Amino acid sequence: MAFDGTWKVDRNDNYDKFMEKMGINVVKRKLAAHDNLKLTITQEGNKFTVKESSTFRTIEIVFELGVNFTYSLADGTELSGTWNMEGNKLVGKFTRVDNGKELLAVREVSGGELINTYIYEGVEAKRFFKKE
Repeated sequence: MAFDGTWKVDRNDNYDKFMEKMGINVVKRKLAAHDNLKLTITQEGNKFTVKESSTFRTIEIVFELGVNFTYSLADGTELSGTWNMEGNKLVGKFTRVDNGKELLAVREVSGGELINTYIYEGVEAKRFFKKE
């Protein structure tokens, strides 16, 4: 239940390089770096609801741990995969539908922050969120 709450993006680390590796053009990368992303997360047992609100879109994602689902990133990239709990971390293993390459996403709460870590083709980025 540590993930429950509303989290607002505070800062990014290596996010531009990660988006570049994902094939996102420079204009979209500059906009995404200042997207004012807010995550509202609720957990009921193995079911999570994540509402993503940003400058570009608002969507709601519902998933169950260990159950495969598809998801589209803000730039339209489609992913298919699962989230699982590994200790106190939410670990997402996704495959891009367009090229079959893997995207690893890890969410953890540490020091009062929600830290989202993304790894794609050897490039790691982090986004840090503060609880509202």
